[in-house]
Amino acid sequence: MSFSNMQATVYNDKVVRQFTIMAVVWGVVGMLVGVIIAAQLTWPELGFGIPWISYGRLRPLHTNAVIFAFGGCSLFATAYYVVQRTSQVRLFSDKLAAFTFWGWQLVILAAAISLPLGFTQGKEYAELEWPIDILITLVWVSFAVVFFGTVGTRKVKHIYVANWFYGAFILAVALLHLVNSAAIPVSLTKSYSAYAGVQDAMIQWWYGHNAVGFFLTAGFLGMMYYFIPKQAGRPVYSYRLSIVHFWALIFTYMWAGPHHLHYTALPDWTQSVGMVFSLILLAPSWGGMINGVMTLSGAWHKLRDDPILRFLIVSLSFYGMSTFEGPMMSIKTVNALSHYTDWTVGHVHSGALGWVGLVSMGSLYYLIPKLFGQKQMHSVKAIELHFWMATIGIVIYIAAMWIAGVMQGLMWRAVNTDGTLTYTFVESVKATFPFYVLRLLGGTLYLSGMIIMLWNTLKTATSGRSVNVTIPAAAAHA
Repeated sequence: MSFSNMQATVYNDKVVRQFTIMAVVWGVVGMLVGVIIAAQLTWPELGFGIPWISYGRLRPLHTNAVIFAFGGCSLFATAYYVVQRTSQVRLFSDKLAAFTFWGWQLVILAAAISLPLGFTQGKEYAELEWPIDILITLVWVSFAVVFFGTVGTRKVKHIYVANWFYGAFILAVALLHLVNSAAIPVSLTKSYSAYAGVQDAMIQWWYGHNAVGFFLTAGFLGMMYYFIPKQAGRPVYSYRLSIVHFWALIFTYMWAGPHHLHYTALPDWTQSVGMVFSLILLAPSWGGMINGVMTLSGAWHKLRDDPILRFLIVSLSFYGMSTFEGPMMSIKTVNALSHYTDWTVGHVHSGALGWVGLVSMGSLYYLIPKLFGQKQMHSVKAIELHFWMATIGIVIYIAAMWIAGVMQGLMWRAVNTDGTLTYTFVESVKATFPFYVLRLLGGTLYLSGMIIMLWNTLKTATSGRSVNVTIPAAAAHA
């Protein structure tokens, strides 16, 4: 093979390196904002009366930073890495891939400026105003072209299951974003939703729950199906189950959104459809979790001394727990107790910190040394420390929120014999205080682990060097 041909068959890992580094940086930023607002909920005077750092403005900044900055960069990095390796071709377009990186960072920067200033559409996970939404659309279309273009030009006949999950995530998020963000602009910083009333609520939660279903689940399952077998050195437990898992999950998730709107003006039948599909969702979710965990069959001993594998496997236990809890909370009678309480916050964070956070960290720890020509991370002990800080932090956080949530639900429902409420709302807030302190402690532990990861990443990157990985010659000629 001539040198020019060799050059043409080098993977594009530059964009993977960029997204990987920024995933870790934004992880620290997003979780820091989370700790700040947890402190504000514990001691409200920490807002200092300054509107730009009030809870109402920092909370959407926190959710956007953790989901779309940390989670988004992790998804871009791993999708670009995995699709090249499993297709054995270079990314479809280097220029478009570079645009997705710089465009996505610009989206994040625009969010970090506009949200504290109070420019918002007021829609959960879709707060950003219309000019930023247009930029998101351009980046996302480019992402789709790069990803599906790479799959389309693959040298391998088979499309590995991880790419099915990444592909579904890209297509579904595009659909969700375009429909839910339809708005009528009245100025550069203000727009009004194209929908009104109960239709607006229904479309928002069709989007909101599927942001969880596709952005925060399907995409990260793509990671799970590639990085767990890789790190364990074992094939995926059941390839047939992974295909059943894929089709069952993407069909069922789309219908679950109405469970966010129990006991509202939404038609009763729609609420019931949301509840039924949420309950059905337990089966594919647990099928995927079992498939991931059972991939370790015959290699369980590796968990003893491989902290990266521990991140990946423990993330699946949180995935299993969250996907049991979600369907349970969608049952109307349970929802009557849990809705508007901190139980919901605990559920969200067992999924976000436990599933999304840990599987991302494990995948990034796998990637970073390879991207910088190192055998392993700068400090394996630091990975170990990070694992325990993250896991203990999550457990403290969600246990505190579960107890607080059930307590709030019971206090709000308690009535005296004459029909009057037993407790005032303020009494329930006062009773919640110690659990808010515990949440702050759990969140601070989790953030501290992320800071250790940032240090470890920078040490690994600066002591290593960027490496160009060539596509196997046999594959290049296939």
